[in-house]
Amino acid sequence: MSTALARIAVGVVVERRPATNPWIEHVWRPIGVLTGVPEAAPWTSLPGASGADTFYAGAAEVELHRTETANYQDNLTSGQPSLWVVLRPTDGDPPFTVVTVTADPAEGEAFTETATDLVEAVPMPESIAEAVAAFVAEHHVERTFEKRKRDRADPEALGRRRTEESR
Repeated sequence: MSTALARIAVGVVVERRPATNPWIEHVWRPIGVLTGVPEAAPWTSLPGASGADTFYAGAAEVELHRTETANYQDNLTSGQPSLWVVLRPTDGDPPFTVVTVTADPAEGEAFTETATDLVEAVPMPESIAEAVAAFVAEHHVERTFEKRKRDRADPEALGRRRTEESR
């Protein structure tokens, strides 16, 4: 991947709810990002919705690469711009580490392939959407799609056999 030309500091907020499952006690999921990094220590408890525990899970940086501006643009024009939060389970306390936060939908989807990371799309804060839009406006180069033409096969060449004389 190319070198990031811009970085946006964010804080990750996660939620823990009681599970309605006999095999697990709690369900964890990212529920949002904070613009900037708060002074709180990672895994600080936050006031949350009833029936759920909310935590500040830690800091991350949204890296913006000029080669991914088309994906950022698609995200911004989707009607609901999102950031993909990736958490990796630990075997101890805290239960997860923050791996990354990305504005690139393709990168977010790629993290789901391992099936071990917890990946969730959360709403993109307006100030981050504005920063991503400014980055796209400055660095995006429109590339037109050109369909390649296939070489036409010679149907006669497929049926010809070499004769004794041509060997």
